[in-house]
Amino acid sequence: MSQRICKSYRVLVGLEIHVQLSTKSKMFTGVANGFGGEPNTQVDEQVLGLPGVLPVMNKTAVEYAIKIGLALGCKIAKHTKWDRKSYYYPDLPKNYQISQYDLPLCYEGEFELLRKDGSTHKIRIRRAHLEEDAGKLLHDAPGGYAIDFSIVDLNRAGTPLLEIVTEPDLSAPQDVSLFGQELQKLVQFLGVSHGQMQMGHMRFEPNINVHITDADGQIHKTAITEIKNLNSFSVLERATAYEVQRQIHQWEETGNLGRKSTYGWDEAKEQTFLQREKEEANDYRYFPDPDLVPVEVDDKWLGELKSQIGELPAARRKRYIDALGLSATDAAILSSDRGTGDFYEAAVAAGGNAHRVSNLILSHGRRIANERSVALDAIGIKPARFAEVASLIDANKISASSAGGIFDKLREQDAPADSIAAELGLLQRSDSGEIDAAIDAMIESNPKPLQDYKAGKQSALGALVGMVMKNGKGLNPKMVQERLKQKLQ
Repeated sequence: MSQRICKSYRVLVGLEIHVQLSTKSKMFTGVANGFGGEPNTQVDEQVLGLPGVLPVMNKTAVEYAIKIGLALGCKIAKHTKWDRKSYYYPDLPKNYQISQYDLPLCYEGEFELLRKDGSTHKIRIRRAHLEEDAGKLLHDAPGGYAIDFSIVDLNRAGTPLLEIVTEPDLSAPQDVSLFGQELQKLVQFLGVSHGQMQMGHMRFEPNINVHITDADGQIHKTAITEIKNLNSFSVLERATAYEVQRQIHQWEETGNLGRKSTYGWDEAKEQTFLQREKEEANDYRYFPDPDLVPVEVDDKWLGELKSQIGELPAARRKRYIDALGLSATDAAILSSDRGTGDFYEAAVAAGGNAHRVSNLILSHGRRIANERSVALDAIGIKPARFAEVASLIDANKISASSAGGIFDKLREQDAPADSIAAELGLLQRSDSGEIDAAIDAMIESNPKPLQDYKAGKQSALGALVGMVMKNGKGLNPKMVQERLKQKLQ
């Protein structure tokens, strides 16, 4: 048999993303929705699937789902319904999951992915539908002790879950991870999900196959494999990259293109492993849920939800770059969440230079936020104070290096930035007569750096400025340098 050689290949990745919505109550009952707590305390008769109970849909969850759909450029169904997806699992007491099958709430969307190099890539969104989450099976005892049975915790069961399905438009592991990160920013910006990966608020399942071109130009298409429940962006990228190479090597070594299957990820071995062959839709015996009324979305309701979304992170980031001239990196950070962006814009609106305010927020603002372990917009300093400090620097009334001391004082006392600077003795004096007198005194002493500068050693200028500043504390260093150059011409 001739050797199989992969001359080139094309990767196709579609993502299934499960996003837990941060509503106060669960999807079809009023019991509290939340993460953690004592096992099996956030349950009621409906979650337990007891006989005779009836579900009642959570309107806020539907609104949150629509907001995400709108942000992803989806069409919103005017009419949709609920379906029962039947399967048995110990953490699903009803033996079926209430979901949406053929009429998803959101469909046919498009998201523009902005890469780090500035290029863009459009990701089509096939659908986004609402369902309820299952509980959790724990295979170790609390504290990590080994047990020979499983423990069921139903606190998560019934949590509102939005499943987002993309078309197979991703072709690089880095883009798969980047799309996940952008989606996390989006749901956090909208305030519809906490989006914390380590808490299980978002779970990613890439569906991967490869079109392999052999030495004769023939194309061999591998079967789609789905990697289940990935909950970090690093793992998402590494698992995708590994699975692509595994499929190629399998074909090269055996000629086997595989079967449609579900895989898991072994972090210790850093490799995927087969779990089971993939179920088909008819295995779940979908049928309309007889206990729930359809969802009707009229234009008025949709208009209200659209008005609540506002400017999205991608549009805000683009505006910061195009209109305010910020770097792509700074714009991405400032637009990453609503609170930070609003804080920045309030400072600019208060009269601060866009670039200067950006620098102050990203340096001192983030430093204080990290020290206090709070969000940037909760550091206790008003945006207007950042504008005031920026204006003082731009007017050469204080040095940029002194801003840190002013912000530290502003953490303790809210007062105009100029009064804080004066109290700390940080205001620079720009009186030309006073500066000239200090320069003349230095020249009269005829120090060695002065001789070096006159001899053509430009680096000596810094030492001369330092000597003038030392003898005339609080002088404006920029003006000192300018006047010194003029006098020594």
